[in-house]
Amino acid sequence: MDYNLAALKLLCMHLKKAQQVISDSQSSFSLGGILFQRAWIQGILVSAVPSSSSTAPSETGCRFLLDDGTGIIELILSGDFRNRHWETGMYVMVVGGYFIQTGDVPMIKVHKIVDLSAFPDREAVWYLEVMEAFKLFYQPSI
Repeated sequence: MDYNLAALKLLCMHLKKAQQVISDSQSSFSLGGILFQRAWIQGILVSAVPSSSSTAPSETGCRFLLDDGTGIIELILSGDFRNRHWETGMYVMVVGGYFIQTGDVPMIKVHKIVDLSAFPDREAVWYLEVMEAFKLFYQPSI
C-alpha cells in the first residue's frame, strides 16, 4: 500500500468508474487520472456477510455491506475492528484499501471505521464534502 497516495472521498458510484492500474507490482486505481489505492466513504451498514462468501485479500475477518445511497460496497473488518460491536443500521465513516472482486461487489479492507450514528446531519454533510472535494481537487484533473 502506497500511503503517499491520498484516500479519495468518494461515493460508490464513483468507484464503479475507477480503472485498475498495475505498476511496480502494486495495484492502484485511476479516477479521471487521479491515482488512489484507498477510498474514504460513508454510509449505512445494511447487512452482515458470512465470512466464506468472498475471497478477501489475504485476510479473513468480519464482513458487512455498506450502502451510501449510490451503491453497495463490501467491508472487510480485521484486527481490533472485529472486536467492536457493529450493527446493521449504523451510519459509519470508512477509510481503507479498495479492491475489485471479479463478478462481485467491490470491497474495502478497512483501516479506519468510525460510528457517526449520533450525528443527525451526517449524511447531508458527507454529500457536501464529496462535492467540495470534486470541485477543489478532483475536477481540475478530470
